[in-house]
Amino acid sequence: MTRRSGERVVVGLSGGVDSAVAALRLVEAGYDVHALFMKNWEDDDDDTHCTAEQDLADARQVAQQLDIPLHQVNFAAQYKRDVFEHCLREFQAGRTPNPDVLCNREIKFKAFLEHALRLGAKYVATGHYARIEPTASGVCLLRAHDGNKDQSYFLYMVGETALAKTLFPLGDLTKPTVRRIAEDAGFDNFEKKDSTGICFIGERDFRAFLARYIKSRPGPIVTTDGETVGEHMGLSFYTLGQRQGLGIGGVPGRAGPWFVADKDLEGNNLIVAEGIDHPALLNDGLLANDLHWVAGGPPAGEFRAGAKTRYRQADQPCRVTMLDGDGCKVHFDDPQRAITPGQSVVLYQGDVCLGGGIIRERITVRHDEAVS
Repeated sequence: MTRRSGERVVVGLSGGVDSAVAALRLVEAGYDVHALFMKNWEDDDDDTHCTAEQDLADARQVAQQLDIPLHQVNFAAQYKRDVFEHCLREFQAGRTPNPDVLCNREIKFKAFLEHALRLGAKYVATGHYARIEPTASGVCLLRAHDGNKDQSYFLYMVGETALAKTLFPLGDLTKPTVRRIAEDAGFDNFEKKDSTGICFIGERDFRAFLARYIKSRPGPIVTTDGETVGEHMGLSFYTLGQRQGLGIGGVPGRAGPWFVADKDLEGNNLIVAEGIDHPALLNDGLLANDLHWVAGGPPAGEFRAGAKTRYRQADQPCRVTMLDGDGCKVHFDDPQRAITPGQSVVLYQGDVCLGGGIIRERITVRHDEAVS
């Protein structure tokens, strides 16, 4: 990381080990570092499920260790309006949203950035594993060196203007190295477990939490052959490709296992397929809208790329065709399993994250040819 003298940077200090080491590296590079602890979620069960109190204590220990100011801000109202309520609408429509992508766009690189600028910052910084590189026309978003931790997938909606004011101090480090640096620095959180699950749900039961906001509408679970094999609690509570929690017992003459293959919204049927490689789970492509391009626009014409339709997926070779309006068609070289409407498709060329969009529809070869 380039050494700077005296330029103010506000680092989002979450209480986790990643943001702690990010702050340390900024101090070592000579920046005027201020830390900001953000509270983005609160509800009636905070005392039971929210870790904010412990996270704040960990953030305070790091700030004291580094001798940097620690500010606090509550973005819960913005988060509920701009992230959570949008996610509820998506769940109610039978889709599966990605709150982390929206949180980065609306909170961490919008509300946080605006607040940091009011604190006199020239830059903001986070503990994300990603890299930013200047170009002739601006900046580009790159994968982190640690491919196992790279988080560029969750950052594709962040605009070039915000990225130009952002530092990612961990982009060239691996997670084991980060933990070792934190231990050597005397941070209490050096062994702290990484946060998992949907940010506003945390470790609690997904269905029980969602049922507080979305009314259950039970209906039949139906195989791809039309056989009823169980009952679902509401289509909003399931995602494509899901195996666990279907409650399907032994089906005579069928070995299973069963996976969610589709949702019949009109008939309120949850459609399941037998076996992980069932054709009903595979699709040749997808249609996406709500497109966002890091550099402001896509490559010219039809172009080749690598695509991820979920975070941990390896890049899948594909052809991307822009459509009239805010949309594109992605056709994969090989059929893909459990493409899920509501999730993001993120496009790469090498280490460069081009951008992406929200998956709205899965397509088969026949549908693909019809769209063409």
